[in-house]
Amino acid sequence: MQSLQIIKIGGNVVDDAVLLDQFLYDFAQIKTPKILIHGGGKIATELAQKLNIAQTMIEGRRVTDSETLKIATMVYAGLVNKNIVAKLQSKQCNAIGLSGADANVISGKKRNHPTIDFGFVGEIVTINTKQIIRFIQQGITPVFCPIIHDSEGTLLNTNADTIATQIAIDLSKTYQVDLSFCFEKKGVLQNPDDDESYIPVINRPEYEQLKTSKIISNGMIPKLDNAFEAINNGVNKVLLYHANQLATLETNLIGTQLQQ
Repeated sequence: MQSLQIIKIGGNVVDDAVLLDQFLYDFAQIKTPKILIHGGGKIATELAQKLNIAQTMIEGRRVTDSETLKIATMVYAGLVNKNIVAKLQSKQCNAIGLSGADANVISGKKRNHPTIDFGFVGEIVTINTKQIIRFIQQGITPVFCPIIHDSEGTLLNTNADTIATQIAIDLSKTYQVDLSFCFEKKGVLQNPDDDESYIPVINRPEYEQLKTSKIISNGMIPKLDNAFEAINNGVNKVLLYHANQLATLETNLIGTQLQQ
């Protein structure tokens, strides 16, 4: 089974021009088939503030009203995605920028929550793996932004970690998939203020214990929920590490590795 690297970068990486450029250089050096998924960063929040559009976060997830959706689409699917693709092209990585609507690669539906209205926030229904595989077989590297569609003409803002996880799970039927979450920390930290306190290996019971003790909280919870879903559903390996460590990925000595 052919190897496939699926790597998701967080918004803080997107916001740091120097870190992002080094990451994209290292990403372009990966010789095996690869996919990149990116978050949005602070640009959307800053633009919303300039336009006096209030932003609401609940449990680490953005509430997306109609005006926020316009901003998210402009920034995520437009500015951020195309800048990343252009930088990859400059590094001889033939990339294509995609929202879920492009080539119908990811369709979904509005999130149905019993008590919270997240607005135009999407849950994934279908990953068009055949189309993604076609890109890979043609030597094209897909770069996904966190915007999908509902197949009825409406765009939806979707958690990028969730997109990375679902793509990894679905493609694990065809490839040996390694999934990486690259962000601004060296892994899952015992002490949030000490970047050297990363946990080399973590399993689900240990994760639940760290949640209960509030060592893991806020946005790390949905990230790790997604990561454990991947490792429990056929993904070969799941790692969390600092974006500047990508070049040493093959050493297997970086970040936090998940176990069932």
